[in-house]
Amino acid sequence: MANATALNTNSVYNYDVVRQFTLMTLVWGIVGMSMGVFIAAQLVWPALNFDLPWTSFGRLRPIHTNIVIFAFGGGALFATSLYVVQRTCRVRLISNRLASFVFWGWQAAIIAILVSYPLGYTTSKEYAEMEWPIALWVTIVWIAYSYLFFGTIARRSVKHIYVGNWFYGAFIIVTAMVHVVNHLAIPVSLMKSYPVYSGTTDAMIQWWYGHSVVGFILSVGFLGMMYYFVPKQAERPIYSYRLSIVHFWAIIALYIWAGPHHLHYTALPDWAQTLGMVMSIILLAPSWGGMINGMMTLSGAWHKLRDDPILRFLVVSLAFYGMSTFEGPMMAIKTVNSLSHYTDWTIGHVHAGALGWVAMISIGTLYHMIPKLYGREQMHSIRLINAHFWLSTIGTVLYIAAMWVNGITQGLMWRAVNDDGTLTYSFVESLESSHSGYVVRLVGGAIFASGMLLMAYNTWRTVRVGAKEVQISMVALS
Repeated sequence: MANATALNTNSVYNYDVVRQFTLMTLVWGIVGMSMGVFIAAQLVWPALNFDLPWTSFGRLRPIHTNIVIFAFGGGALFATSLYVVQRTCRVRLISNRLASFVFWGWQAAIIAILVSYPLGYTTSKEYAEMEWPIALWVTIVWIAYSYLFFGTIARRSVKHIYVGNWFYGAFIIVTAMVHVVNHLAIPVSLMKSYPVYSGTTDAMIQWWYGHSVVGFILSVGFLGMMYYFVPKQAERPIYSYRLSIVHFWAIIALYIWAGPHHLHYTALPDWAQTLGMVMSIILLAPSWGGMINGMMTLSGAWHKLRDDPILRFLVVSLAFYGMSTFEGPMMAIKTVNSLSHYTDWTIGHVHAGALGWVAMISIGTLYHMIPKLYGREQMHSIRLINAHFWLSTIGTVLYIAAMWVNGITQGLMWRAVNDDGTLTYSFVESLESSHSGYVVRLVGGAIFASGMLLMAYNTWRTVRVGAKEVQISMVALS
């Protein structure tokens, strides 16, 4: 019966592209997180650079960040947004061919990144390292994705636009805007260009983009995911639809102003730094509005956490989201930033959001979707999901705790001075004190990545059985 229902649903909606993005999200998650573990090991054992330019930390680290953000996180957003927009609008995607182009076009962009970065072809701008041909291709694919998403909404068979689609839509529009503006460049060869901006202006545009990537891809996009899948898994309506609308407009209005807090104590004008700080502090309110709305959706359903590890992934991700969106505004305060800036505290903050929020809500969402996409009642093994949950939680806690301790230690050592004004500690001494933290970070990251291997096995067993049963059902129906 379940397989017949899945077949009928697949004839109404285009689930082929959703399946493709779902499986590649898992593949890229393993690749990106394994790369993260490897470069973490390089900071413990520098000889792992192998004295080769293309295996050095400086070239591999941008691959890690781009793969986990754009391939893993981006893949999860593509998969879920194309799944949610069809189900909430009750209409099929407007074009199967365009959907296929978006999938293969995005994979081509990721492969281009994997090839070009180790060879040293980058702009050196954070999260925007792709040179102009790749950036141009990404723009084309993104325009196709935008048309696919908004065109489907325009053809919806219901009047109402569900709030999750508002968040997905904002993520699509703002990401396109900041990507185009920040990548404006003058090409001088096939793989070399110079930005049209210079000096402080270039830095300001870069971090307007950089923080918007964090804000609109890694926050707003995933909040769209939260507003659909948390109520679905909890089998409860969203706690407050009114709060979700207020939350949406508040976070959209404020997030794009927060970028200057990355440039405290630099050549950026002081008023711009202060503006970024103030907007970052105010941003706490709408961020927690979304977290509270998601948490309160479980009112009357908290007992489900005992037996539902998928719901545990979703709820714990919200807890990490609340923590990281409290920590971020606090670190934007200039006096706090004077201690935290350039230290591992920033790395801990980023990964509280990246592992605790983005990865864990993506994992929970994929576990929810995969059985439905392949006509199964549930994943192959609930016990493996439960084991994955604890590996993810333990790995995240070890990682961020190690970086917090390292970061605060580094900040205090760097600012310590003797009575005569000379530095109390050399940089090498602060580096030596960080070594044990790097070991713990490596262990935490490895534990988290090992959970992804469990997920891959669990998914393979689910997909293999589901695909066979769907084929049998299709023969029976023919």
